[in-house]
Amino acid sequence: MSQITPSKVLAEVSAAVPAACRGNIVIIGSLAAGYHFFGDDETKAVRTKDVDCVLEPFHAAVGAGQCIARQLLDAGWLRRMQGDHQNPGNEQTPVDQLPAVRLYPPEANPDSEEAWFIELLTVPGSAAGTGKEWTRLQLAEGHFGLPTFRFLSIAAFDPLPAAGLGIRYARPEMMALANLLEHPEIKPDRMSGLFAGRAIKRSNKDLGRVLAITTLADLHDYRPWAASWKKALEHCFPAEWRELASRAGSGLRQLLQNEADLEEAHHTCINGLLASQPPHIAALKAAGERLLGDCLETLEGLRVLP
Repeated sequence: MSQITPSKVLAEVSAAVPAACRGNIVIIGSLAAGYHFFGDDETKAVRTKDVDCVLEPFHAAVGAGQCIARQLLDAGWLRRMQGDHQNPGNEQTPVDQLPAVRLYPPEANPDSEEAWFIELLTVPGSAAGTGKEWTRLQLAEGHFGLPTFRFLSIAAFDPLPAAGLGIRYARPEMMALANLLEHPEIKPDRMSGLFAGRAIKRSNKDLGRVLAITTLADLHDYRPWAASWKKALEHCFPAEWRELASRAGSGLRQLLQNEADLEEAHHTCINGLLASQPPHIAALKAAGERLLGDCLETLEGLRVLP
């Protein structure tokens, strides 16, 4: 994984994309969290290989994606040629078999461990989705796909402006909620690649991100997050927000109760978002317990109110 300074990478992405499309971009993931908590502090880099750019609103995503991809490709950005579907498709290619738009900066060496790339995604078209879905994106090179996941609408809810760059980044607490909702239980599925040399359950990696964000936020009281989470749930899932709120903490509870899973989550934190200030596993567990007590139990109580 690359060790990058968030503010530098956000500035590079902003400068590379069309000015007219910057307002459609919400950066999510480790880079967004690192930018929020570390700012311009070059001593606190983030280890990541992908810069996730969510395009929103949904009705503008295809147009913005076409404009962004065209400008980057014309400027010499390089396609990332990995994964099951590498070649652009055509009108007959099923949308879930199209390659995603993943691009390295022109000066990058794709074979280097230090190389990073951007990936274009989109928010869901509606609250009715149940998992990963794709939207077709046609370019001169052929057809590509914009992926989305059910809870990306939560991650991209009410994003924050990246100072002077024209693009926005996800609120850390919203990314935490999206990961909690995505993993109401610890599933056995492991990530396709190794994480700092180890095969890691995806649930442990994503819930580890929740613990990392909680640790970096270091709040005296996390209950204000519960009110913000309720607002996001009501906006994005008006018909089922109460049910989602009721299970938001179930996966985290499982993680904190299982030593092996918690150790995996700790591994991802100290080799990822918390690499610059790695905590002891006991401190990470304490942060999770505080989040449960302050925030998730408060959210569960809010769902029963009128």
